[in-house]
Amino acid sequence: MQEKILAVLEQREGNLKKVSFEVLSLTNKLAQQLACESEAIIIGDEISNISELKKYSSNKIVHFKNSNLNYYSSSAYSKILSDYINENNFSIVILPNTAMGLDLAPRVAVKTNSAVATDCVKIDFTEGNLDFTKPVYAGKSLIKFKINSDRKVFTIRPNIFKAEMTDNANGNIEVREISDLDLTTKVTSYKKSEGKLDVAEADIIVSGGRGMKGPENFYLIEELAEALGAAVGASRAVVDAGWRPHREQVGQTGKTVSPTLYVACGISGAIQHLAGMSSSKYIVAINKDKDAPIFNVADYGIAGDIFEIIPALTQEIKKLKS
Repeated sequence: MQEKILAVLEQREGNLKKVSFEVLSLTNKLAQQLACESEAIIIGDEISNISELKKYSSNKIVHFKNSNLNYYSSSAYSKILSDYINENNFSIVILPNTAMGLDLAPRVAVKTNSAVATDCVKIDFTEGNLDFTKPVYAGKSLIKFKINSDRKVFTIRPNIFKAEMTDNANGNIEVREISDLDLTTKVTSYKKSEGKLDVAEADIIVSGGRGMKGPENFYLIEELAEALGAAVGASRAVVDAGWRPHREQVGQTGKTVSPTLYVACGISGAIQHLAGMSSSKYIVAINKDKDAPIFNVADYGIAGDIFEIIPALTQEIKKLKS
């Protein structure tokens, strides 16, 4: 089968997610290496920043549009995508490793007779083949593997692959109004956390653990995060205790993140938490226990009272920014 690549982009409430540009850039790079065609597909209603995609690709971008597609529907999205893949003979399909991507990838793989791989952090092109790398054993190891099937569906971890604009890019956006939808499953309501960054996409994250001693002290985390322009994260113990909402949980049973900077405050460093954040570029740990496991993965560590260190750190950052 002649290789042909499809990038699956993601929008949320009419805005393209940051990882969509990363998926599109990786698709362009692989298409050049494989000397093959590539396209992109985006499903949704009105998308305010869709024209931004033209800066990242000179190829066709297909927008399947319907007012019922603004919110994710596993049945509708998987049918539209799988039909398009089968009709156009795409051999490689790339999705973001988000909640949507993780739900959509296996559904599409079944409908297109494809192999599927999730949470890829590296793609190598060697001797005419693609080699995939992903974390295993709760992030303690990386495994490199090949997919031998004719069709391959895989997801990439956000913040790993750089979104790069293409020289002389002028992608062609083709809008296709679609009426025949499979809405067997659909979102009936959606509640958004206003004004807060999503930890899965944030470039900087400040997380708190049980060392914060109670929900009433998380204002310190929020103030430091605001000073840094960061998202607020939390450990599983904190979420289980009801101190913070589940959407902020970082770890094996929460969200896997790969920010440029991860600040862990009062987090001991259980293996389940490390599995969700160990791929961060820089890790700063603040903990009163100098023997806490978090220091084994930290690039910078501060052993001391977080209730003295966090306010002082916040003030210094504010001074530097002013």
